[in-house]
Order: sequence, then C-alpha cells, then structure tokens
Amino acid sequence: MSIIDIIIYIFFFIGVFFSLLAGIGLLRFPDVYTRLHAGTKCTTFGSIFLIGSVILIGFRSWYFGSTDGSILVIHSIVALIAILLTNPTGAHAIARAAHRSGVEPVNAVVDDLKTKNKTKSNNTANKKKTGEEK
Repeated sequence: MSIIDIIIYIFFFIGVFFSLLAGIGLLRFPDVYTRLHAGTKCTTFGSIFLIGSVILIGFRSWYFGSTDGSILVIHSIVALIAILLTNPTGAHAIARAAHRSGVEPVNAVVDDLKTKNKTKSNNTANKKKTGEEK
C-alpha cells in the first residue's frame, strides 16, 4: 500500500466520521436551528473530505494512464463546488423561513432578531402615525 492510498483512506474515514456526526446531530438536537447547524456544517465538511478522497483516486488513476481519472476529478470538483454553494444557502433560507414562521429556538437566552424586528415594527408604526411614511 502506497502513501497515496493511506491518504485516500484517511480522507475517506474523516468524511464518513463527519457525515455520521451530522446524522447523530439531526437526531439528537432539539430544534430546527441546531439541527440545521449540525446538518449543514458536518455534511459540508464531510463532503469535502469524501470528494477529496475521490479526487485523489482520480488523480492516481490519471497518473497511471487512464482517462477516466480525469473525468472523475472534473466531475468531483464540480460536485464539490455545487455543495459548497448550495448547502449554506439552503440552510440559511430554511432558518430564515423558520424564524419568520415563528419557530422559537429551544433554550435561547437572547434572540437578537426578535428585538431587531420588534424595534423595526415600532419605528414603522410610529412613522405611519405621524404621517412621515409615504
């Protein structure tokens, strides 16, 4: 077994470990916000290592003369870019929709968005009363 095989296995097991942590976090955490945190952070990090191991496998086969390795590397990089762009964006959209729907975080000490929105609503109401807003 060569050093590249050892690195591939290490990347693979790190990726599997973080993907398993994401699954455990989805089951164990109490509310949508912490579940989103576990699901997106761990799966993104796990996907980076899993796709990294696939890229190393592709480079290794490309080095030994197989053109399939280059296609594997290109497809893996495109998939990684897609994951890195869509995973945080989707989690943000879900968290924002949950907050706007009134889903409260469990055991939250301070909710900055709640006070910010309340202040914003009060300012808008005051402007309407005085006729400043058009």
